[in-house]
Amino acid sequence: MKTKILLDEEQMPKKWYNVQADLPSPLDPPLHPQTQKPIVPSDLSAIFPMELIRQEVSTDRYIDIPEEVQDVLHLWRPSPLYRAHRLEKFLKTPAKIYYKWEGVSPAGSHKTNTSIPQAYYNMKAGIERIATETGAGQWGSALAFATTLYDLECTIYMVRSSYAQKPYRKSMMNVWGAECIPSPSTRTNSGKAVLEKDPDTPGALGIAISEAVEDAATHPNTNYALGSVLNHVCLHQTVIGQECREQLAMVDDYPDVVIGCVGGGSNFAGISFPFAGDKMTGKHKDIDIIGVEPASCPTLTKGAYTYDFGDVAGLTPLLKMFTLGHDFVPPSIHAGGLRYHGDSAIVSRLVNDGVARAISYHQSEVFEAAQSFARTEGIIVAPEAAHAVKAAIDEALKCRKNGEGKTILFNCTGHGNFDMSAFDAYYSGKLVDYEYPDELIREAIGRIPKIQ
Repeated sequence: MKTKILLDEEQMPKKWYNVQADLPSPLDPPLHPQTQKPIVPSDLSAIFPMELIRQEVSTDRYIDIPEEVQDVLHLWRPSPLYRAHRLEKFLKTPAKIYYKWEGVSPAGSHKTNTSIPQAYYNMKAGIERIATETGAGQWGSALAFATTLYDLECTIYMVRSSYAQKPYRKSMMNVWGAECIPSPSTRTNSGKAVLEKDPDTPGALGIAISEAVEDAATHPNTNYALGSVLNHVCLHQTVIGQECREQLAMVDDYPDVVIGCVGGGSNFAGISFPFAGDKMTGKHKDIDIIGVEPASCPTLTKGAYTYDFGDVAGLTPLLKMFTLGHDFVPPSIHAGGLRYHGDSAIVSRLVNDGVARAISYHQSEVFEAAQSFARTEGIIVAPEAAHAVKAAIDEALKCRKNGEGKTILFNCTGHGNFDMSAFDAYYSGKLVDYEYPDELIREAIGRIPKIQ
């Protein structure tokens, strides 16, 4: 029985797959934060290079990956697909479990799939510095690596709670030449405003995004880069799902279930969009596509599907998405990359339309699943990826109960080598399960701006 399924270097996808081409109707347009009218490319040109703006609005089914970008991606792509034989045996399940291992990238996660093209397009546009935010530090690490390859400066606003929990992520960014600042900070007006209201705030991705966008908008040599949510980011990640489809074809298989964790939506998009395209075009109508999020930040499972800002200060365009309200500040769970109030517009649309569905878990059961995975498959995964592990285990156990031999595929997005403090908290009984009260969620949603 084959355990590791590998593609040759030349089999890496040469094009990104754009799921927008297969949506039954176009996405609701992003709106200007001040006028609430649909944005035009010139509204974004102050912080994004034009090629990324074109990708953001494109409905072409495939977009070429530049050869220069392919050359860098070949450092670790195609990434391996594993059959989890030992986990299957441990669970006594008739299901087949496969996982795509994205922890082989230099930065240790899937985020490098988009940091490389984003840095490349900014370099080609003559930009000298990039500002960004990061939650758990995976995106910040990936962008630091990419900018050093293209001789760009990099400023990263890291959510304060994760900055304290994961100090070696900051060190990793420093090694690659980036500046890492705990957010909220006194560097920006957005950060100062938050600190004035709550000096002890743990921070949130929405706050860090405000700081990074403000930084980029107020410096002519600087652009902004985002590691999730936006259409072009999700587009770049589709190399994952395309490779999975080819790798499964090598063993004459196709998934019944596809799983990814969801914060902003990039890794879930990466593994699921090619299969969502198959589902929407009628090639495989019955595939079950599952997004997994933390119960403490239940955007897809308890949020409102409406227009909202992507940041706390209201500097970003308004996106039609599932949201808990742009000023929602989730508790300081260890899966910092999933602590975001909103979601990708496309991911939200697929969930709203029933193409995909969403579930949520508490962090203690997620860490229990991560432990089972580490003790069978040998990989210690990041807390974010552990959410997908938990869902895959639950689906496999359903198969055991029902006697079904389904094929389950999940995205194992990154390693947990810098998350040992989280596992220490789990083993010492200090890991707190927190489910955000419905009343507070309703209050946050009630503060979402009204669209005319």
